[in-house]
Amino acid sequence: MPASRSRTEHWRRSLEQIKERNGALEITLPRYFADGKPEGSEDDSIGQNLIWRVRIIGLSETEIHVEQPSTLGQTIALEEGIDLIGVLAIGQNRWMFETRNLGRARARLNAEKDIVVLRLQMPTHVERCQRRSFYRISTVGLVLPKVECWSVLDQNSLGAAEASNQTRITMLEDEQVVGRINNGHAEGMLAPEVGPGFMARLVNIGGGGLGLVVDPSNAKGLEARKLYWLAVDLRPQIPAPLGVAARLAHTHIDSEQRVYAGFAFEFSHNPGHKRFVVDRICKYVTLLQREQLRRRAEAER
Repeated sequence: MPASRSRTEHWRRSLEQIKERNGALEITLPRYFADGKPEGSEDDSIGQNLIWRVRIIGLSETEIHVEQPSTLGQTIALEEGIDLIGVLAIGQNRWMFETRNLGRARARLNAEKDIVVLRLQMPTHVERCQRRSFYRISTVGLVLPKVECWSVLDQNSLGAAEASNQTRITMLEDEQVVGRINNGHAEGMLAPEVGPGFMARLVNIGGGGLGLVVDPSNAKGLEARKLYWLAVDLRPQIPAPLGVAARLAHTHIDSEQRVYAGFAFEFSHNPGHKRFVVDRICKYVTLLQREQLRRRAEAER
């Protein structure tokens, strides 16, 4: 029996093995579509999938206990009862399933420490993702946020660019000036001094950085230890791409020759920008949860 089929049929054992190795589960909020759009379409989608890697702390017959997701030291607040999508990743293979946040609990991490964990509903089955679309199954297709990347030529230009990015997003969030911004003022916002750009997709976000997947044609733009300016597209919830500086920490290549690139956020030149980035990520998650609860309430009427 092929290993992938065996793991699909015996996924509970795979989950136990990940836990025994102090491994992690990936979780994300489902996204929604405008009326008439089929599941799996990127057009007119309401939200994209931010994915967190969360360590598995405990397992029972009915629940998976995981660390709470976080970004830059800020815990991401997931509401009790909210629907989630879980992803089991073993090597370059992935299995997805639907689950629900059953609330928080305290769990023993070791002999000296306990932590607050999320209680996720144990799924009844999992489905293996397609190899070429590694976050897609028959019923659910994740859409990873687009990220435009540029190597930074002058680090001293970052502070002004971050301030400009904050101003642009803040003004666009103010309904009183949306029309003025959209009529051209936003186009003149300052950018840092950078080299040629390339596109990537955001595959996970964590406490100190983020992971991107880069197609082979764009991989030549990656150079170890270099500083990059990343524009993370979380529209429409965040009305303009969120600019952040990050340093390339590591890379590896999968069987499809895609490059996985791990970046560490860089705020040493402007510590105040960290709070802005955290606030906008938390806002994005809050808005997606609000949309889910609104749709659930409408369906129950």
